[in-house]
Amino acid sequence: MAYRTTAARLDRDQSLRNRILACAHARVVDGGFAALTMQALAEDAGIATGSLYRHFGNKGELAAEVFARASQQEVDSLATVLRGDGSAAERLARGLRQFAARAWNSRRLAFALIAEPVDPEVDEQRLLYREAYAELFERLLEEGRDRGEFQVPSIPLTAACLVGAIAESLVGPLSPPARALREAGHRADDLDSVCDNLVTFCLRALGAGQPALEN
Repeated sequence: MAYRTTAARLDRDQSLRNRILACAHARVVDGGFAALTMQALAEDAGIATGSLYRHFGNKGELAAEVFARASQQEVDSLATVLRGDGSAAERLARGLRQFAARAWNSRRLAFALIAEPVDPEVDEQRLLYREAYAELFERLLEEGRDRGEFQVPSIPLTAACLVGAIAESLVGPLSPPARALREAGHRADDLDSVCDNLVTFCLRALGAGQPALEN
C-alpha cells in the first residue's frame, strides 16, 4: 500500500518552511544576503542543516524566495499608493516618497534588494521585479498622459527610466559606506533631501509640475 502524506504532516512541513523563511528574512534584514548561510540559518530555525534541503534545493533557491517575498510586499505597497486618489503627479510623488521612506527604515534589506551582489537565482528575481515596478508605472503614465499631466513619448521606456532613477538614487545613501558615515556622525544625505530630489527629478522628466506638499 502506497504511503500517503497526512494533512497533519503537510501542515507541519508548511509551518517549518514558513519558519525557515522567516529566519532567512531576518538574516537578510540584519546583514544582507551575505549573512544568509545554510548552517547559520539552520541554527536560527533550530533544525539540522540537512533538513533545510528538504524544503529548498540550495541556497540560491532559498534566497530567491526570500527576495521574491520581500519584493512583493514593496510592489503591493507601491501599487496601493499609485492606484489611490489624486492626480497622477500627486500619486507618483506620494509613491516615490513612500518607497524611499520604506527603504530608509530598513536600509540593509533595501540595499540587498536593490544592489547587493547575489546568486544567479536572486538576480533572476531582481529582473522580474524591476519589470513588475515598471508595469505599475506604465499604468500611471498612461493615465497621466491621457489627462495631459505627463509628456511621455514612450511609456515603456519612460517607466523603465523611472525604475532605474529610483534604484540609483537610493543605492548611494543606502550603501554600507553611507551608513557607516552616518553612524560615525558625518554629514550625509537625509531622507527628506533624497525624497525631494527624487520627486523633483522624476516629475520634471515627465514634464509635470510639482504637486503641493502634503502636511
